[in-house]
Amino acid sequence: MSLLVVGLSHRSAPVSVLERASLSADAKVKLLHDTLAAEPATEATVLATCNRIELYADVDKFHAGVAELSTLLAQHSGVALEELTPYLYVHYEDRAVHHLFSVACGLDSMVVGEGQILGQIKDALALGQELHSAGRLINDLFQQALRVGKRAHSETGIDRAGQSLVTFGLEQLAVGTPVVEWAAGKRALVIGAGSMSSLAAATLARVGVAEIVVANRTADRAERLAEILVASGTGVAAVAVPMARVADELTRVDVVVSCTGATGLVLTADDVLAAVSWGSAPDPAPQSPAGPDAAPARPGPAGQDADVLARLVAAAEAGGRLADAGAARTISAPVEGDGCPVGPDGRAALTGVDANSLELHGTWADQGEAAAQRQPRRTTRTQPHASSVRLALLDLAMPRDIDAAVHRIPGVRLVDIESLAEASADAPMAADVDAVRGIVAQEVAAFGAAQRAAHITPTVVALRAMAAEVVAMEVARLDGRVPDLDERQRAEVTQTVRRVVDKLLHAPTVRVKQLASEPGGAGYAEALRELFDLDPQTVASVSRADAADPMNDDDPGRAS
Repeated sequence: MSLLVVGLSHRSAPVSVLERASLSADAKVKLLHDTLAAEPATEATVLATCNRIELYADVDKFHAGVAELSTLLAQHSGVALEELTPYLYVHYEDRAVHHLFSVACGLDSMVVGEGQILGQIKDALALGQELHSAGRLINDLFQQALRVGKRAHSETGIDRAGQSLVTFGLEQLAVGTPVVEWAAGKRALVIGAGSMSSLAAATLARVGVAEIVVANRTADRAERLAEILVASGTGVAAVAVPMARVADELTRVDVVVSCTGATGLVLTADDVLAAVSWGSAPDPAPQSPAGPDAAPARPGPAGQDADVLARLVAAAEAGGRLADAGAARTISAPVEGDGCPVGPDGRAALTGVDANSLELHGTWADQGEAAAQRQPRRTTRTQPHASSVRLALLDLAMPRDIDAAVHRIPGVRLVDIESLAEASADAPMAADVDAVRGIVAQEVAAFGAAQRAAHITPTVVALRAMAAEVVAMEVARLDGRVPDLDERQRAEVTQTVRRVVDKLLHAPTVRVKQLASEPGGAGYAEALRELFDLDPQTVASVSRADAADPMNDDDPGRAS
């Protein structure tokens, strides 16, 4: 086994790099094709989620494999190799197995113990099988990883060590209030209809929201998800709307969960500002001194009167600075056109910039974007209390769907992948984590032993084939010397000779498999070939036939 994994994850790279390095479906296919075309790799698959990008391959040269896989990741992710390299990690052979098994158990997840990663591992294996890039090693490894993950969840309380990303995100939005109590009667908008969005919708229904609106670019998928929610028995009302209706729906909902595969922003700060500013009718206000016919003042954002909004706009137009909650914020003048200084999709200027350095574009805009660098946001983001939140936003997409600057809008609470990582980074580890680590260690040892034993199988098969050939030759020779034997006698002699050969070979072949499964046991196959003068071509032909059928469950060396 020469398993190599090269990758980056939320543990090794900032979110800004993960966002830019995310792989589309087409990019994953091209990456696997190019990996197989590369000299060091014979089989491969890619595990790409919102929190990690990992390329697994069976290589014949370690250093060449690392260089080639790193280069390919950079090429297909669009992040320059020199920029990507500091965030890459490399695992080889047993360490690579240990890493994947830990990932499968949720030990390496942003929220420890979450089970969604098992579905993503299954998808990675299916992609490798579909493209015929996954051979025996990758098939064995990923199938075993799925079994290890399931075992960890069934035999331990790892589920108690953390919640799913959706549940954990909702808890962050609720700010200490029980989620069921916080969600009761709320109206939610779910943007996207993929696996994560579907999970989010189901979770919202389970915790008691009154209505769910599903928006997706493919109308059929949105309608199907809405139908499933209605039929779920939770009592939630659910409808599907086209993506063009998202801006209107923002003015009517309390909670938004977004997880799409879009490469640009789905919700800009301007969208959210407009929704919380004009989305609901203002409370009746006392008449102004000017009289009952005077035009009422336009309401501002939640918790923000028109006076303050006017000051913000004036400051923006003047390009000046405004003290906001004790912090000096740079306010830039709006640009011509649609008033958004970052372009139509907002992606180019926002990628890689820390939310602390961003201001609301339009009314608030950051003037120093070119010099901004992503810095940890551990304690700098201030969020309103749940009771004062007009619109709660949960962004589970990578790259992000929702403009990071929306957290500056009064009455808006944003929880995204990065803030989830911060919230869970210092969470206490459950005692069950130790039990899962023990399971991983056991399974890694068993998998390694099975793989090492599998390497000697072609030699054992070749030995038994040679023995069968010797038996056949000797029986034919006996026929020439004793032609008067009848069929029954000849069959009895043949069976006796075969039994003698099988008994002589049984103990050595069983023992050599045991020895070969131990660390450093690779030399036993070579010793067997030398002792019995086995034809190397015969052994190689058995190996090729074995590799051509990676799903062969009859292989005695297959991991179980």
